[in-house]
Amino acid sequence: MEDKHFIFLAGLHRSGTSLLHEIIRDHPSVSGFLNTDAPEDEGQHLQNVYEPASTYGGPGKFIFDNRSYMNELHPLASNESAIKIFDQWSQYYDTSREYLIEKSPPNLIRLRFLQKLYPASKFIVILRHPLAVGYATQKWSKTSIKSLVVHSLMGYERFLKDLPFLNSVYVLRYEDFVVEPQSTLDSICKFLGLDSLCITQMIRTDINEKYFAIWSKNRESLINKLLFKVTPELECRANIFGYSLHKYNELLPTSILGSHIK
Repeated sequence: MEDKHFIFLAGLHRSGTSLLHEIIRDHPSVSGFLNTDAPEDEGQHLQNVYEPASTYGGPGKFIFDNRSYMNELHPLASNESAIKIFDQWSQYYDTSREYLIEKSPPNLIRLRFLQKLYPASKFIVILRHPLAVGYATQKWSKTSIKSLVVHSLMGYERFLKDLPFLNSVYVLRYEDFVVEPQSTLDSICKFLGLDSLCITQMIRTDINEKYFAIWSKNRESLINKLLFKVTPELECRANIFGYSLHKYNELLPTSILGSHIK
């Protein structure tokens, strides 16, 4: 286990983690879960040490439950847990490879916990516009778009509070990645200490647009305006991560992006 380097990929449901996981998993030095029969090949479902997101409400809900948050002070943050999880995950890894990648949405609020278990880990966090995440997740959560937007922002804010405690993190936005996938991957590989590779997957650039079109249409309804008022406070919270609920098609500058290495 000490010879392996974990790469933990974190991001809310429907944020692009599956696509990014698939791309990095193709690297010859990396092994990742594939054909495990677990939903989206997520490591949270391939171990029984800690609870998956579904225990706390699942997509669009789990961050609202404080019990889902884990850091280095959590009772399960122990060597025993690290060994047991590794043993369970090893069944699905090619352990002859040096780098092992795992992605699960709850990682977003559990990176300090994972760092305690595997101190040499590197973390990749992908953000996506809260409106796009909300509309893409609503079919599972059955909750309002307002609730889903707040859920996304709470997850990003929790991660931001944890960021100073993390040793090696790369943060990107889904929107930047789909526009310049190869250059973004080159930067990620440099952060990981890997030679880059060519992306072979098809990358669509227009997926957010269908969600923004729904949002725009709904905003024309007085009922929807009353149900979900974009307050200055909510807009400010989104702006911190480079997003706007008013000018949703625009990306704002934010210092959170890029590599954060101690």
